[in-house]
Amino acid sequence: MKDARHPVFDDGKEPDALRTIGELAAGFGIRQHVLRYWEQQFPMLRPLKRSGGRRYYRPADVALVATIDRLINREGYTLKGARQAIEKSAGGTDVNEPAVRVPSTPPSTKTDSDVLPALRSLRQRLAAALEA
Repeated sequence: MKDARHPVFDDGKEPDALRTIGELAAGFGIRQHVLRYWEQQFPMLRPLKRSGGRRYYRPADVALVATIDRLINREGYTLKGARQAIEKSAGGTDVNEPAVRVPSTPPSTKTDSDVLPALRSLRQRLAAALEA
């Protein structure tokens, strides 16, 4: 698959044709059981189910799978974070914005220069206690 926004399948079908779970799995390089699991985790992913439970993914489902795949497998989102991002994008915001921003450094009231003297003091007290 070249572009996650506009998936290309080399199966001779029209771009807006229904896809089986096998075709979708092969097109994205995702195992079928993962797609079934994603159906449980992402309530908005609801392919058509015909007799015998056979799944048919519509073009909108294919686009949603492409988004889920991008968020989880390429951008490192958790399932919960990806679901929140997709739900947020459905509300009119951009899915490319992270659902939860992770700070590059943990919040702290103390700086390294405040902590280092305390660590040195602790190390000295521990060394003294071990020598005694």
